[in-house]
Amino acid sequence: MEEAFVVEVAPGQIVWTAVHAGHELRAGVADVVALDPSTRLREEDPYTDRLLGDDGICVVARRSRFEVDLNRPREEAVYRTPEEAFGLDVWKRDLQPDELEESWRVHDAFYSCLSAQLDPLAANGRFLVLDVHSYNHRRGGRDEPPEPAEDNPEVNVGTAAIEGRGWERAVATFVETLSDQQVGDHRLDVRVNVRFRGGYLCRWVVEHYPETACPLAIEFKKVFMDEWTGECDVAHVSELRRALGVAGRVTLAELTDGV
Repeated sequence: MEEAFVVEVAPGQIVWTAVHAGHELRAGVADVVALDPSTRLREEDPYTDRLLGDDGICVVARRSRFEVDLNRPREEAVYRTPEEAFGLDVWKRDLQPDELEESWRVHDAFYSCLSAQLDPLAANGRFLVLDVHSYNHRRGGRDEPPEPAEDNPEVNVGTAAIEGRGWERAVATFVETLSDQQVGDHRLDVRVNVRFRGGYLCRWVVEHYPETACPLAIEFKKVFMDEWTGECDVAHVSELRRALGVAGRVTLAELTDGV
């Protein structure tokens, strides 16, 4: 399944994931997807792979979430109704059992690979997982006003998977450190569980590594790109990557200090 996702390994106890960064579709389903590429791209998380750090393990999906969503449980990983897919009709026809099974195999392979990467980290002690996503804030249209900033932080940190598990200091450290980073002419607006609380990947990590893993779901508002054209502000992405890297390293130090 190398073509479905890419894994890069470097020393360190941080795991970076970008499971919605992919845009590709395998040949077997590309012809039956009803959505045009620009519509798919608008609901994917382009450029989030560019936000991941250099230290530790990076896992990046190449396949589109419209083929298989790696941030949902296996049985929900293939969108089959508009209610499961942002109100969109994804398919020209119902998928056949073998087509569904092929997508589920990608899901299985991804989590099998993730286990193989995380097991050695858990054996070494605590580790940090930063599951990086992005979200739209101009759904009314490119020329319409953005959604109100008070309800749409620049960075949303989802912590539902770790509530009550003793990682409060680590969460506070991450939020404080990232909030202190300057990007452009301002410090980042970082808030917890305002728009999103995190998805399946973080829950899966906690289920399998309850004593050692601290997973955080990070959602960047798409101010670093034009969500309607897909155009990227490369300099902005670079600044966000630097800021996220600082927050990740400082938070990992908090997790492992004295342990």
